[in-house]
Amino acid sequence: MNPEEIGYMSATRMLKAYREKELSPVEVIDAILKRIEEINPKINAFVTLLGDEARDAAKKAEKEILEGKSLRALHGIPISIKDNIFTKGIRTTFGSRLYENFVPQEDCAFVERLKREGAILIGKTNLPELGLIAMTDNPLFGPTKNPWDMTKTPGGSSGGAVAAAASGLGPVHLGNDGGGSIRIPCSFTGVYGLKPQFGRVPRYPALHGWETLSHEGPITRTVEDAALLLTVIAGPDERDRFSLPNQSMNLINAVKRDVKGLKIAWSPDLGYAAVDPEVREIASSAALKFNELGCIVDELDTQFINIEYDWLVMVASETFAAIADRRQEWEKVMYPLYKPFIPIADSLTGKDFALAQFHREDNWVRIKSVFDKYDLLLTPTTPVPAFEIGILGPEKIDGKDVLPTGIACFTIPFNFSGQPAATLPCGFTRDGLPVGLQLVGRRFDEATVISASAAFERAFPWHGRRPNLG
Repeated sequence: MNPEEIGYMSATRMLKAYREKELSPVEVIDAILKRIEEINPKINAFVTLLGDEARDAAKKAEKEILEGKSLRALHGIPISIKDNIFTKGIRTTFGSRLYENFVPQEDCAFVERLKREGAILIGKTNLPELGLIAMTDNPLFGPTKNPWDMTKTPGGSSGGAVAAAASGLGPVHLGNDGGGSIRIPCSFTGVYGLKPQFGRVPRYPALHGWETLSHEGPITRTVEDAALLLTVIAGPDERDRFSLPNQSMNLINAVKRDVKGLKIAWSPDLGYAAVDPEVREIASSAALKFNELGCIVDELDTQFINIEYDWLVMVASETFAAIADRRQEWEKVMYPLYKPFIPIADSLTGKDFALAQFHREDNWVRIKSVFDKYDLLLTPTTPVPAFEIGILGPEKIDGKDVLPTGIACFTIPFNFSGQPAATLPCGFTRDGLPVGLQLVGRRFDEATVISASAAFERAFPWHGRRPNLG
């Protein structure tokens, strides 16, 4: 197989090839690293590459196969890690000059699990500084480009991870999502992303901030790979007080489960969002296709609360509090587009923060009313397709003025509620840019989100179309 075939191969297919001796971990890692060497200078997805370490791990994995040892869940599978996730002995910069030389002394809990199950870390992927915005650029490494149109952003904050996934630079990638940071960039680049239930994946250790918002999750090209990855990284860890106890759910079986009879609500705008007409049309068509799968799809008329400003209050308050002792240093070297937010952060009060929490609870009342009747809620993942590099987002959508947080209008509510939510590719604009459909599940019910995603993937496969990378 040539490097491109291997680069776009799923993890589950790789494991099968290992078992049947069609491929070896050394061949896979060599092919992926060769492809990264060719493609990464064009898109800037990886900021740290672990070539020698990955080759050594591949040789060890291959030796174990030749010795007849049982394959672990991710035995010899290459994986990338977003550069705000702690990796022992590997520089972790958060895209910030404040952490330019930071090397963690321990792995994040789920990185430990990935290694234990045989995954091979190939590198760290790019993100906006401190993961704060929906496009990927920072003072250390510069912008990541969207493989479908290199004048466009891949989104953020897991922009490097999704660019790698869309470009066939390995099958599985780890990101995190505090307001849409998995789902938005996956939508912009035509790959699958899953934000699990809050607490499903422990995030210790981590920098302060985002404690009640951030979800760690998989970015893949297939639903089955996401189910496999989540199976490995989920589970309690006493070091993270928000981590959930083990729950009986077979996510691999969920991939194959029938979805006939599911009751699905569809909302094109949650009652308040400005949405590009083409995106609305593509997402609406995709949502209605669930009728063809035997589901019952109703359009929703529930008016949700726009809590974008409340999200901004929480994120700005927590970020500036977390770096308070280095505030002056940061202001000298911060990403330039962040500077207008300094007065906003300085003007916030304890009352603002309390009101954000109250609105969070008020919005949950609306959300719960939907899931009292329905198994899933579908929305567009983003209100627009990918936009130009160098801006925080469009100033107008469908003729309406929007704030930069408008890009996350569909994703933020479910970081506040903590529910599992995924985005799956559902079509392309006339300009050839991907569009995503968001699937939101009941609390603790990743299995139904995965089942519905997999059923759509089988009926309307998206894997055949690849970006032209020159």
